[in-house]
Amino acid sequence: MRIATWNVNSLRSRIDRVEAFLQRHDIDVLAVQETKAREDQLPLMGLQAAGYDVAAAGINQWNGVAVISRVGLDDVTVGFDGMPGWGEPLAAEARAIGVTCGGVRIWSLYVPNGRKPDDPHYVYKLDWLARLRDAARPWLDATQTALVGDWNICPTDDDVFDPEQFRFSTHVTPPERAAFQAFLDDGYAEVTRGYAPGYTYWDYYRQRFERDRGLKIDFVLATPLLAARVTGAFIDREERAGQGASDHAPVVVDLADQPTGALS
Repeated sequence: MRIATWNVNSLRSRIDRVEAFLQRHDIDVLAVQETKAREDQLPLMGLQAAGYDVAAAGINQWNGVAVISRVGLDDVTVGFDGMPGWGEPLAAEARAIGVTCGGVRIWSLYVPNGRKPDDPHYVYKLDWLARLRDAARPWLDATQTALVGDWNICPTDDDVFDPEQFRFSTHVTPPERAAFQAFLDDGYAEVTRGYAPGYTYWDYYRQRFERDRGLKIDFVLATPLLAARVTGAFIDREERAGQGASDHAPVVVDLADQPTGALS
């Protein structure tokens, strides 16, 4: 099975790219973030004609997540237990959707950005991650689960083009990095790093992509049973190039039919 995750920065604007990406790389399951639309606004006819089913959660032109699958689409869950809300009044955002595809539980996640370390959104981000960790911990022992998507965290200095420039910004603060590491400490494995070096996000500002001044913020965290099936991964950098590209590149992971016996 081949799974992928991609922050598309508007599914309606990039549906042609998504359809072409699925065919070009023979993707079985694609987790999408920042769909930026309600479910009824998504252009799904081409995906459905190609044999894909879609589960999506969207409220308005902000956020939005989806899972696109040609190997089954069962047990759809929008949001995780305890997921905090944002805004006045507090309300759950469209940032998490869980779907079972071919026996694998895929969670498409769009972690809050945090904005600035002194912003209430930063507190919300850390709370969101803590609640996700609480929800995800029971899945570790007996399930094949992947927590995939845009984590909005650079876990190490190697994941940011200029650590000093980001020293007082979100994505690199010790509390954010600790929140990410907590999932690994619990037993999740980040399965792309050993196979797919490099960045996954480049701002549109000042030719960041052309100068390779990016961030690695898109990850696939797998339970031990699923991590043992991973045989490879890559970042499709070319998808970030060209006219009308998302500011993120897709991340692709290959799974063997049976565990390989070694965690990546």
